[in-house]
Amino acid sequence: MAFTRQEYAARMDRAARDASVAGLTGLLVTPGPDLVRLCGYRPAAVTERLTLLVLAHDEEPHLLVPALERPDAAAAPGAGAVRISAWQDGQDPYAVAAGLLMPHGRYGISDDAWALHLLGLEEALPLTTYRALTIALPMLRAVKDEQEVARLAAAGAAADAVYEEILAVPFAGRREIDVAADLARLLLLHGHGQVDFAVVGSGPHGADPQHAAGERVIEDGDMVVLDFGGLKDGYASDLSRTVHVGPPTDEERTVHEIVRTAQQAAFEAVRPGVPCQEIDRVARAVIADAGYGDRILHRTGHGIGITTLEPPYLVAGEEQPLVPGMCFSIEPGIYLTGRFGVRIADIVTCTQEGARRLNVTSREMAVVT
Repeated sequence: MAFTRQEYAARMDRAARDASVAGLTGLLVTPGPDLVRLCGYRPAAVTERLTLLVLAHDEEPHLLVPALERPDAAAAPGAGAVRISAWQDGQDPYAVAAGLLMPHGRYGISDDAWALHLLGLEEALPLTTYRALTIALPMLRAVKDEQEVARLAAAGAAADAVYEEILAVPFAGRREIDVAADLARLLLLHGHGQVDFAVVGSGPHGADPQHAAGERVIEDGDMVVLDFGGLKDGYASDLSRTVHVGPPTDEERTVHEIVRTAQQAAFEAVRPGVPCQEIDRVARAVIADAGYGDRILHRTGHGIGITTLEPPYLVAGEEQPLVPGMCFSIEPGIYLTGRFGVRIADIVTCTQEGARRLNVTSREMAVVT
């Protein structure tokens, strides 16, 4: 089901109000995930031509586009909630944009705005200042509405189905990239329009959190980290499980159980008002108490939505309190260099009552062939 004009209008209104509270004159949104979420417009091609959504409290949203792209902008699902104007080739787009801005304004601007455009705006309005949106308004996309949570849940359910099917695929004797190709194929089969990553880290490769998939042939006795996801109906999935080829050793079972326990403890700690860093602390405490504190190599989680990685981040120093509607991963791990690694990740959403999992497939260690 498509988002409505009213939903896009509400998102833009909330963003403008939040910007005002943060001491900003307004927001300048260029092509990318912020533009897609706020007004539903994704330009057909990435060009050097300036496209700019201007949001300010108590003012009508204004979308400035190149003239040749105006028909596409007008067809965007949220177009009815914005005023669209166009600049012609041969005009100075920054002079046109300057007419929409305050000459002494303080604006948040999309992180992925081209330097060309930012410098052009600075030249047109030398007394106006700009701050990156992640710094000025880090929670811009963090709190999802009901439809967004529903899309994330659907993406999560599809990832769960992929995991259940991959367990029946042979692992031993095949290369990591072969299993990764199976994961990508299954994601598409289960409704994903885009595959962003399919990590298969076998044996010692599982101890490298940044390993993707390589030519290594998976062997009997390997622990294998699986981490995969992409976009389904515009919203992301991200699931991690660790499986074992053949019977695991007692140590491997123990390490896997520690990670599973840490993940469960972090899940149970989620509730409104709890600082993001507390979820990270809870997961780390379980692993540290078991003697593996020096084997933690990354934060406990990250936000997810139109993109796989976005605020909030579950990491020490992040004091942002959890808010109902936030969606994020909980993915602790233990990494034993040169031997094996274990990571378990689910996407969850914060509700008034606590946490709700958007991935529900088993977190117990699965034994594969």
